[in-house]
Amino acid sequence: MDQDLRLERPDLDAAAGAAARPRALELALIIPTLNEHDNVRPLLAALRGTLAGLSWEAIFVDDGSTDGTAELVAEIGREDRSVRLIRRHRRRGLASALVDGALATAAPIVAVIDADRQHDEAILPALYRAVASGEAEVAVGTRYVDGGSMGGLSAARTRISQLATRAAAIVTRASLSDPMSGFFVIRQSCLLKALPRLSTTGFKLLLDILVSSPQPLRVVELPYHFRCRTAGESKLDSLVALQFGAMLVEKLAGGRVPPRLIMFGAVGTLGLLVHLVILNLALNGLGFAFATSQVIAVALTIAFNFYLNNRFTYRDQRLHGAAAIRGLVSFYLVCGLGAVANVGVGDLVFSSEHRWWLAGIAGAAIGAVWNYAASSFLTWQNR
Repeated sequence: MDQDLRLERPDLDAAAGAAARPRALELALIIPTLNEHDNVRPLLAALRGTLAGLSWEAIFVDDGSTDGTAELVAEIGREDRSVRLIRRHRRRGLASALVDGALATAAPIVAVIDADRQHDEAILPALYRAVASGEAEVAVGTRYVDGGSMGGLSAARTRISQLATRAAAIVTRASLSDPMSGFFVIRQSCLLKALPRLSTTGFKLLLDILVSSPQPLRVVELPYHFRCRTAGESKLDSLVALQFGAMLVEKLAGGRVPPRLIMFGAVGTLGLLVHLVILNLALNGLGFAFATSQVIAVALTIAFNFYLNNRFTYRDQRLHGAAAIRGLVSFYLVCGLGAVANVGVGDLVFSSEHRWWLAGIAGAAIGAVWNYAASSFLTWQNR
C-alpha cells in the first residue's frame, strides 16, 4: 500500500507543479508616457477589467516625465509584476519609445495604446483575438469606419488628421481607413522583420511598420470611439506634422534619404530665405559692402538654423539651458568652415554677376553639406 502511494506521488507532484506554474505571457501593452501621472491608475484599472482572462503585462516607456509619472509606475510595479517601467535618458520620440518597449517583452503579441485614455481599451480583446487566431498580423483600431468616431478631437485637429491619412495612403501598401492610428495590435515577429527599415521618426509607428515590412501584412480594422482627454496635456505640436512629412518623403524615396537629412534640409531652405532677407536689408537697406552684408547674414542665419534644428531636426536630442548655449557655440564652430566658403564663393559670384540673390544662394549651397555632417556628429550626437 505504501509502495503504491509512493508510485502515485510523483504524478501528484507534477500535477501540483503544473497548477502552480504561471500562465505563459500572451500580450504586452506598450504605453508611452510623458507627464501622464493622473492617467496611470485609471488606465490600469480599465485594462484589468478588460483583459481579465488573458496573461498580459503593461510596459510604460517614460521619456523623462517631470510630474512623477515614472515614480508612480515604479511604485505600482513593485507590487504588481504585470506592470513594468522603462526610463529613457536623453531620448525622445513616440515611435522610438514604442519600439523600445516592444523589444523589451517576451510576449508574442504586442499592443500599442496611449496613456491619455483617448483609445478605447474595450476593443483590445477583439484586436488581440484577430491576431492570435491568425486572421491578421496587425489589428488596428480605426476612427473612420461605421461604428468609429473622432469625438475626442477638435474640428481643426480632425481635418488635419484626415489630411494626413490621405497623404499616408500614397505610401502604404495596405488598404486602411486609418493608417495614422496609434492604437493597434501586432505580432512581434512582424515588427522584428520590419525593424531594419524603420525610421522611428515622428509619432506614427503603424504607418512606418506597414511601409517598412518586407512583405505586405494582413490587416484588419475594428471601429472605436476616440475619447476626450481627461487629464494631462497633448504632446502634439506643429513640428510633429513636419516630422510626419519627412517620414513620407523618406519612404517615397525608398529609404535612401535619411529623414533627419530631409528635416535638416527643410530647415536649411527656410534659413536660406532668412539669409536672403537679411542680406538684402544689410546691402540695400543699410548700405554695407557685400562682403560685410554676407558676414552679417551668415552669422544670424546660423543662429536661426541652430534654433530650428534643435527644436525640430534633433528634437529627440534637444539641448536645454547651458547645454543649448554650448551647442550654439559648437554649431558656430562646426559651421565656421562652411561659412568661410559661403562668404568667399558668394563674393566671387557677386563680383562677376552682380546679382546679390544668386551670390547668396551659391554661397549658402557650398556650406550646406558640411554643416549637416559636422553638426550631426559634434553638436548633438557627441554631447
